[in-house]
Amino acid sequence: MPKGSDLLVAALENEGVDRIFGVPGEENLDVVESLRKSSIQLILTRHEQAAAFMAATYGRLTGKPGVCITTLGPGALNLATGAAYALLGAMPMVMLTGQKGIMSSRQAKFQIVDVVGTFKPLTKLSLQIVSTSTIPTLVRDAFRIATQERPGPVLLELPEDIAGEEAESVAMVAQHPIEIPVAHRASLDRAAEMILNAKRPLIMLGAAASRPRSTTGIAGFVRRTQIPFFTTQMGKGTAPGGTKLYMGTAALSERDYVHEAIDRADLIIAIGHDTIEKPPFLMGPGGPQVIHVNYTPANVEQVYFPQCEVVGDVGPSLELLADRVEGRLHYAGALLYLRDDILNRIADRATEARWPPTPQRIVHDVRQVMPEDGIVALDNGMYKIWFARNYRTLVANTLLLDNALATMGAGLPSAMMAAMLYPERRVLAVCGDGGFMMNSQEMETAVRLKLNLVVLVLEDSAYGMIRWKQAVDHFPDFGLSFGNPDFVRYAESYGAGGSRIESTDAILPTLERAFAGGGVHLVVVPIDYSENIRVLVDELREKLKRVDGSQN
Repeated sequence: MPKGSDLLVAALENEGVDRIFGVPGEENLDVVESLRKSSIQLILTRHEQAAAFMAATYGRLTGKPGVCITTLGPGALNLATGAAYALLGAMPMVMLTGQKGIMSSRQAKFQIVDVVGTFKPLTKLSLQIVSTSTIPTLVRDAFRIATQERPGPVLLELPEDIAGEEAESVAMVAQHPIEIPVAHRASLDRAAEMILNAKRPLIMLGAAASRPRSTTGIAGFVRRTQIPFFTTQMGKGTAPGGTKLYMGTAALSERDYVHEAIDRADLIIAIGHDTIEKPPFLMGPGGPQVIHVNYTPANVEQVYFPQCEVVGDVGPSLELLADRVEGRLHYAGALLYLRDDILNRIADRATEARWPPTPQRIVHDVRQVMPEDGIVALDNGMYKIWFARNYRTLVANTLLLDNALATMGAGLPSAMMAAMLYPERRVLAVCGDGGFMMNSQEMETAVRLKLNLVVLVLEDSAYGMIRWKQAVDHFPDFGLSFGNPDFVRYAESYGAGGSRIESTDAILPTLERAFAGGGVHLVVVPIDYSENIRVLVDELREKLKRVDGSQN
C-alpha cells in the first residue's frame, strides 16, 4: 500500500519535478524516504532561505515552479523571505512544509506555529493537506496556481501522520496546456491609433517581459516598429541590448540620463511593466500617455496610471499590434538622436585605472569576461544600480537581479541555480560583502554539487547602499561598518578556489583564470564607492540645473 508521502512524490513526478531544494526535518522523513525511491533529486542546502531562493530562481528561469521543502516551525519560517521574493518577483514556486500529526500529538505544542496562516499574505495559496485522497488534486492545483499569471509561490503543509498513513492508490491528474487569450481587438485598435498618432514614441520593457514565453514576440515587435526602447532593471535583455534602438536602463526613478528620452516622449508603450518594481519613471499630469501591455490589467498607482491597456498573452498580442502599425510609423525613431549621448555619458570613466576600482570599471570588466549568454546574478547593494545602469545585456535572463523585494542574500543561491540549469554557460555571482555573508554557507552546497561558478565579492566593509543614503541625507557616518573574514581563506575552507585582486588591471585576467579553472571560485576585490556621490548625486543635480535653466 502506498503512503501519503508516496502519493505526494508521485504527484510531483507527474508535474515533471526533477529536483527539490531544502532542509528536511523529522516531520518530513516519510517524504524523504519516498524521494529516495523516486526520480527526483533532493538537493540539501545549508539554510532554508537559500533553498527558497534557488527554487524561486528555477521558476524565474524555466517558467515552471521550483520546489523546496522544510520542516515545521523554525524551518518553515525561514522560507518567509524566499516566499516574499517569489511573490513580489512573480516567480512560480511550490513550498512543502511538515507539521506534527493532526490526529493526535504526543508533543503538545512543541515547535508548532500556524505556518499556513503565516504564509497566506506571502503566497497565492497556503493550505494544509488533511487527507491522502486529495493529494494528487491539491498538488495539481498548486502547480497550476503557481504558474498562472501573475506567477508566484504556493505553500502545501503535509502533517507527518498524513504523510505516513497508508492510502488507496489514487490516479494522478493529467496536465494539459492552458493557452492565454490574446488581447481584445478593440484594445489593439485603440493602442494602434495612439501609436500612429505619436510624434515621439518610446517602448519600455519591464519585469513581466522577461517571462521565458514572452521574449520572441517582444523582440519581433521592437524590430518591426523600429521604436527605440529602454528597460526597467528586471526587464533587461528582453530585447537585444546590442541593437541600435536600445536607449538605456532606468536604474533610478528620475533625473538619470535615460530620462532625457523618457521626459521628451509623448507616448510610452510599457510592455510587461509591474509596479512591484521600483518605478522606472514617474507619471504626472503633464507627462506622456502610456499604453500598458501585459498579461494582467494595470495596477493603478500614484505614479502609474496608463491611458490604454492591452491585456492578454504578450507575445502574440504584440504580433497583432505590430500588424496594425508596421510600415506606417513616420516618427518611430524621433528620439534616437539622444541615444549616443545617453549611452556615452553612462559609460563615462568605465576604463579608469584608479585603485580601488570604481563600479563602472568593475561592470566594464565583467562584461568583457562574460559571453553573450553568460549569466550574472546580483545580490542587493549599491553595485546593483551600477550593473543595472551600465551592464549591456544581449540575451533575456542573463542579468538576474531583484528590483521587487530587493532582498540581500539571494545573489549566491540564484547564481547556483543558474549554474545547475546551464552547466555549459559561464555563471557569475556578484555580491557585496554584506549580502554575501548572509548566505555564504551555501558555498559548501555549491562545492558539494560540483558546480562551475565564480563568486565576485565586492568589499567595502559596510552596508554600502545604506551608508550612501546616510551621506546623501547629510547624516553622520555611523552604525553601518563591519569587519570581514579573509575571504580567500574562507573560500578555501569550503574546498573552493580563492583569489584577491590587488590591482585594477588584474580584474579581467583574474576572473578569466577563475572561469578557466572550473569548479567554485571566489574572487574578492575592494570597491571605491566615491563615484556614488559624484555620478548619482552631484552630476545628476548639475544636469537638472542645466535642464531647468534651459527651460526658463
